[in-house]
Amino acid sequence: MGYTPSENLPELVDTMKRACAAFDEAGVPAMIGGGLAMWALGGPPTDHDVDFYLREDDAPRALEALAAVGMTPSTPPEGWLLKAHDGDVLVDLIYRPAGGAIGDDHFERARPMELMAQPVLVASIDDVLSTKLNAMTEQEPDFRSVLELARSLREQIDWDFVRSETAGSPFAAAFFTLVEALGIAPRGAGVGAVDG
Repeated sequence: MGYTPSENLPELVDTMKRACAAFDEAGVPAMIGGGLAMWALGGPPTDHDVDFYLREDDAPRALEALAAVGMTPSTPPEGWLLKAHDGDVLVDLIYRPAGGAIGDDHFERARPMELMAQPVLVASIDDVLSTKLNAMTEQEPDFRSVLELARSLREQIDWDFVRSETAGSPFAAAFFTLVEALGIAPRGAGVGAVDG
C-alpha cells in the first residue's frame, strides 16, 4: 500500500504473536481488532496498542493466558475490557465495545489470515470501523484515523452495514457527511462498495 511502517510496529507484531500463541495454548477464541486489524487488511500501520476482540466469558481466561507468558495483567474500571502490559506494549482485551458485546456474529464476519507468519483471525473492517465510530465522544471527536482508514480501505467496506451499526451516533452521522462529500463513500443507502 506504500505506507512506511511505524517505529513501534515490530514490537506490536511481536506482542500480537505471543498473545495469539498464548490464546491458542489456552483454547481462547480471539480476533485481532483495532489498528492492527486495519493494517493486516491493507490500511496504514499502527503505532498504538494491540487490540483483541473476544467474548466476555472468555476474557478472564485470556488475561490468565497472557499472564502465563509473562505479561502483566490489569483490570481497569471501565467494565468493557481487560488489559495486559508486555513491556511497553499495551494489550487490550475488548469484549463489550461501544455498539454492543462481541458475539458469534463478529467471529463469523472475521477473516482467517497469516500475518507475519502467524495464523490469526482478523476482525472485519466493518466491525472495527463501526466500533471506532460508536466510541467517539465530545471529549475526543478526532476523525483523522477513521478518515484515513476509510480512504485506504474503502473498497472493502460494507457502507450500508456500517451505517446501520452506527445509526445512533451523531459522530458517525458527521463522518458519513465527510466521506460522502469527499467521494470516499457512496451517498445514502446504496451499494456496499465504492466505485473506483
